[in-house]
Amino acid sequence: MASLTVQPRPTPEERPNDPVEVEVDEALTVLVATIEDFVSPRQNWELQLREGTDFGRANNVEIRVLLAAGEQTSVLSFRLDQLEAADDTGQELVLRFEERDGIAKLARCTANGLEVELYHILTFT
Repeated sequence: MASLTVQPRPTPEERPNDPVEVEVDEALTVLVATIEDFVSPRQNWELQLREGTDFGRANNVEIRVLLAAGEQTSVLSFRLDQLEAADDTGQELVLRFEERDGIAKLARCTANGLEVELYHILTFT
């Protein structure tokens, strides 16, 4: 099992504020790397990894993908284990969640926007 270094969950002061190592499935590290590869060259985008609420559990990572442009900020928050696929097409990052019977929830990140579809019909050619 691989691990990710994430920010600790904001809690009362009795916990240290040092980064935390969280064990995650190898496939999930590939998804995080895909998101990082999309975000890193784009000045307006940011990726935040944070410890989830189930302390000590594997795959306990929450992700925040942020787009800040001028006075407007868009944030997409989700648990890493909810993410089924992350595809970087070069022009956009497509994040797929909860696919069932060819229907999924999608989030598309582009250079200047974030689009969320809660009912996307997948087509495969």
